Amino acid sequence: MDGRQKEHYTQIQDTSAVRHRKTCKTNEGAECLSQPSSETSNAANKRIPKRGGHLSSPSRDDHVPVYTLVLVLVLSVCTRFYKITEPPHVCWDETHFGKMGSYYINRTFFFDVHPPLGKMLIGLAGFLTGYDGTFPFIKPGDKYEHHNYWGMRAFCAALGSCLPPFAFLIVLELSHSTPAALIAASLLIFDTGCITLSQYILLDPILMCFIMDSVLCMVRFNTQRLRPFSFSWWFWLLLTGVCLSGSLGVKFVGLFVILLVGINTAFDLWRLLGDLSLSLLDFGKHLLARVFGLIMLPLFLYTTIFAVHFIVLNRSGPGDGFFSSAFQSRLFGNNLHNASMPEYLAYGSVITVKNLRIAGGYLHSHWHLYPEGVGAHQQQVTAYLHKDYNNLWLIHTAQESITPVPSPLTKKHLQVTGYGINGSGDVNDLWQVEVCGGKKGDPVKVLRSKVRFLHRSTGCMLCSSGKTLPKWGWEQVEVTCSPYVKETPNTQWNIEDHINPKLPNISLSVLKPTFLEILWESHIVMIRGNSGLKPKDNEMNSKPWHWPINYQGLRFSGVNETEYRVYLLGNPVIWWLNLLSLALFVLMLTVASLAKQRGVKMEGMRKVHCHTLMEGGGMLLLGWLLHYLPFYIMGRILYYHHYFPAMLFSSMLTGTTNLHLLLSSSVSHHLMRGGQFIFLLGLIYSFYLFHPLSYGMRGPLAQDPASSMAGLRWMESWEF
Repeated sequence: MDGRQKEHYTQIQDTSAVRHRKTCKTNEGAECLSQPSSETSNAANKRIPKRGGHLSSPSRDDHVPVYTLVLVLVLSVCTRFYKITEPPHVCWDETHFGKMGSYYINRTFFFDVHPPLGKMLIGLAGFLTGYDGTFPFIKPGDKYEHHNYWGMRAFCAALGSCLPPFAFLIVLELSHSTPAALIAASLLIFDTGCITLSQYILLDPILMCFIMDSVLCMVRFNTQRLRPFSFSWWFWLLLTGVCLSGSLGVKFVGLFVILLVGINTAFDLWRLLGDLSLSLLDFGKHLLARVFGLIMLPLFLYTTIFAVHFIVLNRSGPGDGFFSSAFQSRLFGNNLHNASMPEYLAYGSVITVKNLRIAGGYLHSHWHLYPEGVGAHQQQVTAYLHKDYNNLWLIHTAQESITPVPSPLTKKHLQVTGYGINGSGDVNDLWQVEVCGGKKGDPVKVLRSKVRFLHRSTGCMLCSSGKTLPKWGWEQVEVTCSPYVKETPNTQWNIEDHINPKLPNISLSVLKPTFLEILWESHIVMIRGNSGLKPKDNEMNSKPWHWPINYQGLRFSGVNETEYRVYLLGNPVIWWLNLLSLALFVLMLTVASLAKQRGVKMEGMRKVHCHTLMEGGGMLLLGWLLHYLPFYIMGRILYYHHYFPAMLFSSMLTGTTNLHLLLSSSVSHHLMRGGQFIFLLGLIYSFYLFHPLSYGMRGPLAQDPASSMAGLRWMESWEF
């Protein structure tokens, strides 16, 4: 390096196999650089800008990121834990996840559309901080009173506090710039949306913590490329797998970060395959190590999460009806646990009939009639997911026609109704019970026989369509008579409860399913439950295009001026800056790619910045796309908070983009630092303006000119 050159570089080298010679600059303010000998590989000669981006001694420069990281952590903790106990009542989805934490403490089985890890951790946090699991969490606004709820909120706030430090470390690894890392972390520290999500009993801070930890471990593993199979190489590989299992164990959204790590791993393996100095045997070792660390280990841990879940929740509860009869037989307190009942069905038996479709429900009827204009104005017959007295049916002999009517939702099927008085009806009440796979005259066995009900007059089969009826049907599952005789789980049923005092009883303990069977059933139920989440009447359904522009938030607490109001809305300055940075990054990436394709020579720092932009920024852009675009094809109801994992990536990308803009400009070092300082002051001031959204508001709504927030309602769609 020429002694007159002012730029400072540090070397990337394989420290395990390279001999060094020292070359010292003699100019004032210069430093000694460690240069590899000619034995060093080409990969070891790549240069990157020193962390911190300014002239300093190595010792001082090494301390700058540490001091800054400590500052980031302190600010993050302070913003998340401030007023953590306010408001002292249930807010938004605390009514679900707080209740589920209570179920774990009480060991009561329940059903949820998400995997169990997040709820288990919430329950554990409550248990360790003195919560006894007795608060009912009935609805938002219910006062906690003497119940010890702060521990569960504090646990979520602690994980939410990890997000800015993780963003700092990720951007620091990708850009080797402390200012860029500080910008990315500051965007999360002072974002009102991230603060609000972190302060309540929710799955979101837990999920985002695992996602960011997964990305950090992946990035740190990438830095170990020149030290394969070393302790640190194995450590970051295995820790990446652990964090991936945690991400998926909280929500299925964790699949997106698994896909990100998978794409990164595929490119890494492709690079190794092109390294001709690497034998195929060594490449096989790399492949097997990644299969073990990123596939087998996460699968084992993910399965272990469910094993713990099933062991803890061993008592009958509100989730029983979503699962099969065999599944329920393993739950203490369930009427099927260690139960005994007559083995074979007979006339005079009182039974419950369960559809074999997962979450198909129990055959159910109640006094309510189908409304006028919806087929016959007769008694409704539905499938109900919970145990209920109206699920009981009596089997009796036929005593010796009406025109068939279409079903309410599935128009190619026929309607099923309740008809007659005191058991007296007509020939349309006759159903023939057949054992699936059996022959005529085979007896019907409790739990074990799959049966179908054939309508004698029309030849159609009793079917649970899986569709949810409107409010007039109490949002229960539609039951139809299918003209298609093909056997599917929708048309197959089993006898669950069986009461007949004239018959001998047998024990049902032999019917308990294996662990793999209940694991598979749980996932089918979760997936179908997730896809079945549809917006209810008058319920706001957020659109994915709303999210990046901060179009509309969510009410967490309170709706009128006399109530304590908390409103989930991202800091608009930060969110719109992120949106602008996304556009700028795509533009800069396009220009850099064109320049590279045209063979434009870039030397020194310009080449390094281009490399950082394309690789580090490209990975963050891919993370944003993977966590955002899939929501456009989802059929379930969507909410504003679904965007926050993607927002983490866009904030980190903003830090990387701003770094490239600053370093590509010709401004002086002091002017650059002044600009960064003004930028951070602007973030702090915007947080000061919008902080009541997170920490609570009272008084007139923002629509009222007398409100202190009136001037901050920059969009008509904001409802604070």
